[in-house]
Amino acid sequence: MRAWFRETLPAAGNARRLGVLTLIQSLGLGVFLTSSAVFFTRTIGIPAQRVGLALSVAGLCGLVCTVPIGRLADRLGAGRVLTVNFLLAAVGFTAYCLVDGFASFLAVACAIAVLETSAGALQASLTDALVGEAERVRVSAQMRSLFNLGFLGGAALAGAAIAAGTSTALYATVLANAALQLVSVAVLLGMRLPAGAGPRAPAAEAPGGVLRSAALRDVRYVAVALVCGALELYHPLLTVGLPLWIVTGTDAPALLVSGLLILDTVLVLLFQVAVSKGARTPAGAARMLRWAGWALGASCLVFAVSGGHGALLDSAALLGGALVLVLGELYQASASWGLSFGLAPAGRQGEYQAVFSLGRGFQQFAGPWLMTSLVVGAAGTGWLVLAALFALLGLAAPPLVRGLEKARARTEPAPA
Repeated sequence: MRAWFRETLPAAGNARRLGVLTLIQSLGLGVFLTSSAVFFTRTIGIPAQRVGLALSVAGLCGLVCTVPIGRLADRLGAGRVLTVNFLLAAVGFTAYCLVDGFASFLAVACAIAVLETSAGALQASLTDALVGEAERVRVSAQMRSLFNLGFLGGAALAGAAIAAGTSTALYATVLANAALQLVSVAVLLGMRLPAGAGPRAPAAEAPGGVLRSAALRDVRYVAVALVCGALELYHPLLTVGLPLWIVTGTDAPALLVSGLLILDTVLVLLFQVAVSKGARTPAGAARMLRWAGWALGASCLVFAVSGGHGALLDSAALLGGALVLVLGELYQASASWGLSFGLAPAGRQGEYQAVFSLGRGFQQFAGPWLMTSLVVGAAGTGWLVLAALFALLGLAAPPLVRGLEKARARTEPAPA
């Protein structure tokens, strides 16, 4: 246990401040996401179908704006842009309490989505600036472990608010998240960049301003980002596909849905830092992405045989598949940091991190529909299709990364 604490607790200084920032943000996200559906539909009275429509539109707005905001971070510094992001998020979450109809709900949801979607890339860029190349993958893994810890705490608090069943309690969850954004600002203001890690000089910026992205024209980098993002389909698999499968296709008790989610969260908390050690170079991260595809594919094969064998056997198969799935999840997350950091040109982390996050948009938009169609609509055959998809994506990763590194080597100027 002492060894685990040493591995997971960030070192004193900026890394630890990043850890505190992650805990604050994840606590707020856990509070808000767990209670938001009830708040939107019961407290402010937006019909469930219109909530889904608004959040889909908001997600699209977030993806469209992420790359320009990432470029802005390269010009002005990720810390400055992230500070403004959190200040605006505090205003946005407070504005949810003033919503009185669908139009105002849609406007606030779109603003919040832009801020939340860009925050991930901004925090990754800030991590690179604060801790440097040698520690950025390790610190990112520590942040993910701490994120799960904070999210669990936030979900527990939101559960208490939902159980209270009053509008006041639900309004309090939203305002608590707004207040936590201001606490995040205070933490950010206490961070100090190392010498030479500040905003990039305007002369070094690629032409075209913040609305034109060279990273989007880096086709090989975009391909790697899309493969990595597609492998993140494990998330809707775990939160949408598997729960539906347990309820409709197996004899396992429905209680296993929450049990497997808790198991996944705890295992990521315990093992993410240890697994990330193999992903600190692009080559190592590419191999790990291949392992992620194989592990995720193998988990689908196990899930495919988990139906119709009685509660005990089905539960055992589901547990085994979930353990294999979390291994693929750990590999994919570690590889994503090694590739997004290691393949981004120096001084362009904001822009390239933003482009890398677009791959994640694939699973956010297509994932729930894909899981519903394959797992529920096609049952066993659907699990086999998912297994093949994951395995092929994993196989594609190493050659794509090698091709990108070779292309970079040909275009980089020779040292003087």
